[in-house]
Amino acid sequence: MQAIGHVQFVQIQRSSLKVGQRPDRYFDPAALKQVEQLSVGARGALGVMADGSHILDIHNADHPHTRNNGNNPLSVGFTAHYQAMRDRFGDHIGDGIAGENIIVTTDRSYGLDDLGGRVAFQNPATGVIAYLKVVKIVAPCNEFSQFCAQSDMPLSGAALKDTLQFLGEGRRGIMLAVEDGTRITIAPGDIMLIDDENRAAQ
Repeated sequence: MQAIGHVQFVQIQRSSLKVGQRPDRYFDPAALKQVEQLSVGARGALGVMADGSHILDIHNADHPHTRNNGNNPLSVGFTAHYQAMRDRFGDHIGDGIAGENIIVTTDRSYGLDDLGGRVAFQNPATGVIAYLKVVKIVAPCNEFSQFCAQSDMPLSGAALKDTLQFLGEGRRGIMLAVEDGTRITIAPGDIMLIDDENRAAQ
């Protein structure tokens, strides 16, 4: 296993970040909340607060307004991806603002081919390693693209296509999942690992 970075923070989406009805729907990060740790099972993530209370992420299948579609229970993003977004769009693109549950500090970008089929997070104090399946990239959406651009006029045509392509290939985040019957904990300071043997087999 190869360490690629450490968890900067973890967060949950209390509700959808896409607000309103089409064609006037827009992206609003207000529903994001950083938590002490994530408790993750096959149905999705719970945010654990300092007092021990739990908050359901909207991609948890048990959320009353769940956005879980069977293969999007958890997501990870990387600080190198956010730096690339800031370089292009500006400083309003803070780390994690796209809504990934886990933000990992890295010195380079990572896509599906880099991660392979499995990743892991290790608690540096206990040495315990939790494994997760790599599912797919998070596809960029029109609403987040418009938020990034912060243009006086909505993006359309070639400009929108170019922005969506820039945010694609995993830059907007990557979906992960745990095995059925497994529950893991991920917290700031944990070390993210990629499985070199698993990646080579892809």
